[in-house]
Amino acid sequence: PSTRTHGLDAMEHTMESDDLKHAWQALGRQLERHDVINLQLFRDRKLERARASLRPLFWGQLAQILFGLPFLALATLLWSVGPHPAHAVAAGVFVHAYGIAVIVLAGMTLAAIGRIDYTAPVVTIQKQLASLRRLYLVNGMICGLPWWLMWVAVLVVLAALGGNDLMAQAPQMVWGGLAVGIAGLFGTWVFHRWSRSPARADLGRRLDDGAAGGSIRKMQQVLDEIARFERE
Repeated sequence: PSTRTHGLDAMEHTMESDDLKHAWQALGRQLERHDVINLQLFRDRKLERARASLRPLFWGQLAQILFGLPFLALATLLWSVGPHPAHAVAAGVFVHAYGIAVIVLAGMTLAAIGRIDYTAPVVTIQKQLASLRRLYLVNGMICGLPWWLMWVAVLVVLAALGGNDLMAQAPQMVWGGLAVGIAGLFGTWVFHRWSRSPARADLGRRLDDGAAGGSIRKMQQVLDEIARFERE
């Protein structure tokens, strides 16, 4: 009888151990599901912030398209009231090309914003954002740097539309403006090379961050928060 009793006790102990093991496993699965749900809620909340952070950039690109339209209109008017001297035609081509570039780059940036897949893994979204950042930097350079010379071209075109030849009437203004513009472009290039020296890496990064715009920086910060949370 004592042997049978001992066997029953052992069976009960084994059953209790199995029940406890199953209970722990069930609790572990519940905790895992809870963690997954919390992670998904955190991710969804943060990604909504990330999406919202790009809205100023989105509206800014629409404004850039509107900004480019007057340059196309100026060039179109110039072609419609010719003939003009060669320098006025060259200025018109410059203005026309600038207007097209401004609009096309804004459209490309809007397309890059629209291609961001917020359902993808964070690493994929970060790569898409890096691509958008590079495009936005190119956009800023192409739209901004020509203004060292663009103001002269616009004045020449406006004068031609009024039936005047600015080069003939005020050559010092035209050549002086072009000289200042070329010097400004050269100075900008020198500063860019100087700031990107390995000895001034921190300065270069700060300048790049500033040029990238607040919308992209804010979204990058949100993505970094999600990546840290997922690693933890």
